[in-house]
Amino acid sequence: MATAPQLVTSLATMNRDVSAWVESVAKLTLPNLVYWCDGSPAEFQALQRELIAAKELLPLNPQSFPGCVLSRSNPSDVARVEHLTYVCTRNKEDAGPNNHWIDPAQAHAQMDALFAGCMKGRTLYVVPYCMGPIDSPFSRCGVEITDSAYVVLNMQLMTRMGRTALERITLDGKFVRGLHSTGDLDPKRRFIMHFPEELSIKSFGSGYGGNALLGKKCHALRIASWQARTEGWLAEHMLIVGIENPEGEIHYLACAFPSACGKTNLAMLIPPASYQGWKVWTVGDDIAWLHPGKDGRLYAINPESGYFGVVPGTNAKTNRNAYNMIRHDTIFTNVGLTADNQPWWEGLTEGTPVTDWQGRPYDPVNGPAAHANSRFTVAATQNPSYSKLADAPGGVPISAIIFGGRRRTLAPLVYQARNWLHGVLVGAGVASETTAAATDAIGVVRRDPMAMKPFAGYNFGDYWSHWIDVGAKLKSPPQIFHVNWFRQNAAGKFLWPGFGENMRVLRWVIDRCKGTGKARETAIGHLPNSTDLDLQGLDIAPGALDELLAVSPKLWRDEFAGIEKYLSEFGGRVPQALKAELENALARVHSSQA
Repeated sequence: MATAPQLVTSLATMNRDVSAWVESVAKLTLPNLVYWCDGSPAEFQALQRELIAAKELLPLNPQSFPGCVLSRSNPSDVARVEHLTYVCTRNKEDAGPNNHWIDPAQAHAQMDALFAGCMKGRTLYVVPYCMGPIDSPFSRCGVEITDSAYVVLNMQLMTRMGRTALERITLDGKFVRGLHSTGDLDPKRRFIMHFPEELSIKSFGSGYGGNALLGKKCHALRIASWQARTEGWLAEHMLIVGIENPEGEIHYLACAFPSACGKTNLAMLIPPASYQGWKVWTVGDDIAWLHPGKDGRLYAINPESGYFGVVPGTNAKTNRNAYNMIRHDTIFTNVGLTADNQPWWEGLTEGTPVTDWQGRPYDPVNGPAAHANSRFTVAATQNPSYSKLADAPGGVPISAIIFGGRRRTLAPLVYQARNWLHGVLVGAGVASETTAAATDAIGVVRRDPMAMKPFAGYNFGDYWSHWIDVGAKLKSPPQIFHVNWFRQNAAGKFLWPGFGENMRVLRWVIDRCKGTGKARETAIGHLPNSTDLDLQGLDIAPGALDELLAVSPKLWRDEFAGIEKYLSEFGGRVPQALKAELENALARVHSSQA
């Protein structure tokens, strides 16, 4: 990319450590040009024009989708590659059985061999970025070196990127080093290596967001979770949402769900018609960094400044805010196209695809028009429910932490943990059942503790210990809950309507946090009675709520046995307090007749 020499020089001389690292990487990768990104709108527009001219981006219909572009990935490079993602610690046990592991020295040698000369004929982009508000004490910074202009554009939307981030790095005196190259996109030469003890990441052979946007899962979860344990906070795969009642009182919730459990929809929830005067504010849709405050409460920031969301299924009914948000100035990846050059994906109620995500004439025989993991990248400020407190340096106080999964018969619609330790057990036991869309095996339980299975940067046993330690620091810890929007009846029909109606459950959660909500004691925790939830204006089958709130001792005995088996995989690293809490839970359910 052409640029003014004085700009390159001024940024390159702002931080000696960053400059020295960039120079060493350039000697290894041999790029034609080294370009330091300043994060300006002019830079973004210039890069986008260059990619359009090179036909690497396609401009979309300027009337209906102004400022929007489409990127198409190599068909072999359309998702995270968890089986090729490694946590490289000196001690293998520190990575834990929840991560793939390679010795750091071996990993560096392997990756450096791939990076050697890989940027010949390309531009090396230096991307300084800040995860979180620039002026927040909770934020952490990094620098990504990449040869992908697509990555640069996405990082500018997803992070606070450029000159201000480099200034913050100079102030902090440390940063996460991320080195990325698309390489030749050979799946056999594709690896993502994390070195948490060194605060560094190396990613080669992929241009897909989760593998290439190193500020996202790589830094903000895998590396940050290691940092968080060292520094006494939590880096979590959680949305952050504010619920405001008609009196103007706002409660903030941090919620963790495995994939396909409605995370983005909940972050941008629109209250049902009967909830006049209620408002929902989105602080974040994917990641939360949680810090104990001086007042004994837990405070959260969203380290990201944009959304990298899955687009299929998004429409005016399922998520009106997201639907409206992505109709301008959005990068779409791997969606289909209509005849008039509008993006199209499964779940839209208007338009007809003529071209699929690979650029071929659309034919259902070839599969969906949009890839199942097709994405949108957009600035968070475009969300109609965007909360200005997403930029608050001190974050927002968290009233409740909510875990959830997809369970057909086991988990009730909602229940509350007895205390923080019990809540850690609830989080450690998070699981979802497979669906026909995901696998040929339906109903197989997959454990995903705290929805962090692909993202925890260290041994889960140590991770649970850290959760317990953080809770001990809090005078007023958030209440912890579990929800399940996906319970079904004997005929396989969903019992709960979900989407905006989930507000009714969140209202009970908030009332419980305030000490005003009623509940009944059960073997698994506190549940609302069928009369404790607001059902005004809700069309729900007779008896459905009783079924949604039923607890089967037999099913829960089996569930706790499954959790016990899963915890045993982590051996002596599992904290004794968590084992004792599980024993108590088993004893309660064995003695229960409910």
